[in-house]
Amino acid sequence: MSGPERITLAMTGASGAQYGLRLLDCLVQEDREVHFLISKAAQLVMATETDVVLPAKPQAMQAFLSEYTGAAAGQIRVFAKEDWMAPPASGSGAPTAMVVVPCSTGTLSAIATGACNNLIERAADVTLKERRQLILVPREAPYSSIHLENMLKLSNLGAVILPASPGFYHQPQTLDDLVDFVVARILNLLQIPQDMLPHWGEHHFVSDE
Repeated sequence: MSGPERITLAMTGASGAQYGLRLLDCLVQEDREVHFLISKAAQLVMATETDVVLPAKPQAMQAFLSEYTGAAAGQIRVFAKEDWMAPPASGSGAPTAMVVVPCSTGTLSAIATGACNNLIERAADVTLKERRQLILVPREAPYSSIHLENMLKLSNLGAVILPASPGFYHQPQTLDDLVDFVVARILNLLQIPQDMLPHWGEHHFVSDE
């Protein structure tokens, strides 16, 4: 198995809930254990952008997401925002990789300053201090200087900043194709196999000129 076996997936209150849900599904299909964290704002965005309405309680949410993705028992573990005893809160128990998708600019700022006001921020802080893989997927337009400075700071600390900016060279036909572009890029960074997006050079586009 290539790539990490356990991954922390966090969703925060930026537009782009589809990216997080699709990544969760892909990780489950690749037999990865997922530690799932979600902010209240992200749940509101998800209910606005999709037909998915998550239960409020972690245990009920875990059951819902397991059925939604077809996950095996215990493959998805959901933790509350103040569950300080959860594995992602400690370097001795956290998965070796974490993805925040979508990543709000508020969460970006909190991670950049080491705020640790909730489990998402603490998990990201742990990932950075343990020199593990942290992928942040912001979705905002335009970016202010504050946003850009926070991104630069986090990039210098070892995080990967992957804006939710789908490309078009694969000639997308549907909205799902655009979502898959970003999710495929995340999976590539995690070194987890994916067949949604060919690697550059696998297909050649011929010009008539």
